[in-house]
Amino acid sequence: MQDYHDNEWGIPVWDAHALFERLILEGMQAGLSWRLVLERRPAMRRAFFGFDAERLALATEDDQRRWLSDAGLIRNRAKIASVIANARTYLALEDPVAYFWSFVEGTPILGEWRTASEVPSQTDESRAMSKALKGRGFKFVGPTICYALMQSAGLVNDHLQGCQFRQ
Repeated sequence: MQDYHDNEWGIPVWDAHALFERLILEGMQAGLSWRLVLERRPAMRRAFFGFDAERLALATEDDQRRWLSDAGLIRNRAKIASVIANARTYLALEDPVAYFWSFVEGTPILGEWRTASEVPSQTDESRAMSKALKGRGFKFVGPTICYALMQSAGLVNDHLQGCQFRQ
């Protein structure tokens, strides 16, 4: 968890592949702990073709059945189906990186939080993102998931004041 905080979380992601991985991981996290997602990320990378959206968009029913029986993965039928649906929808975006960053006008939002209890679970921007993504057919993209994505991909910098990784 510390390594993820120090080396990934909140660092702006401008790479389409890395952004897609974050989108999938945040959707898989819904209702679960982030620790569990990080523990299962290596298995997800292996099973989900390294989070290659083009390969995932072509996944078959056999792939889904295999993933549902893989104890190293998060074995939720709806979440597994969303990985494939989201890959297809992501690929349909002309420029996915620009699209996601448009919700913050291309510049990270800097949170002004002193304590973790002050950090919101969703914002106007994450609600707008959620509505837009759902309208395009994305799954597992509620406003709380979208805010977590915004934080993890650096669209929002919610490192607390005083955190050495804030800048």
